Amino acid sequence: MCAKILVVDDEQPLVELLTANLEREGYEVISAGDGLTAIELAEHQKPDLILLDWMLPKLDGFEVCKRLRPKTTAPIIMVTAKGEEIDKILGLEIGADDYITKPFSPREVLARVKAQLRRGSYVDKESTSTENIIKIGELEIDKSAYQIRRAGVDVALTFREFQLVLFLAENAGQVFSREALLQHVWGYEYFGDVRTVDVTVRRTREKLEPDQNNYRYILTKRGVGYYFDKSQ
Repeated sequence: MCAKILVVDDEQPLVELLTANLEREGYEVISAGDGLTAIELAEHQKPDLILLDWMLPKLDGFEVCKRLRPKTTAPIIMVTAKGEEIDKILGLEIGADDYITKPFSPREVLARVKAQLRRGSYVDKESTSTENIIKIGELEIDKSAYQIRRAGVDVALTFREFQLVLFLAENAGQVFSREALLQHVWGYEYFGDVRTVDVTVRRTREKLEPDQNNYRYILTKRGVGYYFDKSQ
């Protein structure tokens, strides 16, 4: 079954170009020209990945991402004509998984799309085996359902946040540098920088950790990187 991609941009020639290239690779493509339509399509069509332009009529990409993130685990790639670092960090803060700056080549977009979809496929969604349940302290990580519960209560994480927790939990006690996490969690094709890891860790801790002054799960090894405490 081919992946479904939602392309959100108000520049019709660009939408047509992206659609042609994505369909040539075998993807199903749906599109929206404004933010409100994007939200409606995302909620009803359930795309596997969203290419989301930053500047949109009716509702900008920032607000679209912010509203969709709690509702979908689909990777979101922000597309922006702005090159300022603040825009990239803001996008990551609200839950975007990657960003790409205009102008770009269709080949670059395809590489990003394939990388995100490939990272999303490493968990077997069809399996319901108890082997897909990881329990550490009060945490229960359900790999098949993409769900995490703390003390029996669901923790709403984005797709990338879930991947980060899962990877660290499966390798509990082992310290990973930011560069290593970029490779293992984001994929070697990722074009971002190590600050992406810090942003995602901070955002994940805000949701996962019961005490923001005393982290129990994702810990920092000063000067080295991050690790999951296996003593819980």
